Amino acid sequence: MNLISLIIEDFKTVKKNDPALHSNIELFFNYPGVWALFFYRIAHVIYKKGFKSIARLISALGQFLTSVDIHPAATIGRRVFIDHATGVVIGETTEIGNDVLIYQQVTLGGVSLSKGKRHPTIEDGVTIGAGAKVLGNITIGKEAKIGANSVVIKDVPSECTAVGVPAHIAKRVDNKLPLQHNIMPDIEKELFEYLLERINVLEEAIEKGTIDKIKEKEVENRHKDYIKSIKN
Repeated sequence: MNLISLIIEDFKTVKKNDPALHSNIELFFNYPGVWALFFYRIAHVIYKKGFKSIARLISALGQFLTSVDIHPAATIGRRVFIDHATGVVIGETTEIGNDVLIYQQVTLGGVSLSKGKRHPTIEDGVTIGAGAKVLGNITIGKEAKIGANSVVIKDVPSECTAVGVPAHIAKRVDNKLPLQHNIMPDIEKELFEYLLERINVLEEAIEKGTIDKIKEKEVENRHKDYIKSIKN
């Protein structure tokens, strides 16, 4: 797609994804995310043509007006929606696929001073919750979800959910609706449920004088699944 088509599609994406939008006037005055993409699209084209200083000036203007910092060298796909947008930072070597949803205060940052690839790759259909930090040359797989305020420093497989500080893979995504990023696994709840089941098995063993091997195996399997998830 050419530059104009991409910009028009960015504006249409807001209308498609935000039920709070009621008029075009709101779109022009209340959606810094789409304007951040507007300035990025222009700066990116100029940057690729070798006019890097001019591109950086346009990027700086966009940052001043929108409070969103997108490096003009970053690669951003189609139908990306930056909701609320304030405080979003997207680094130089970041690669973002299509249909990605990013909320406010998200950082796609680097952890290295090297000149090569040092920022994350976000594949198609990913949702990144408010305040999340995705750091380093890692890959967030297709349709994955990153929980709000999580700090992600390792790869996240496709269709999985990452939550916590540092983030770990809790389970595969059950709900793929991008706006319902509030539906996340509760890791502490899973641990307490395991402990309660373990106590119940032990109490029954004391009362009956023998342990229920079937229940014990079920609890052990649950514990192994939990340990495996937090090691990812």
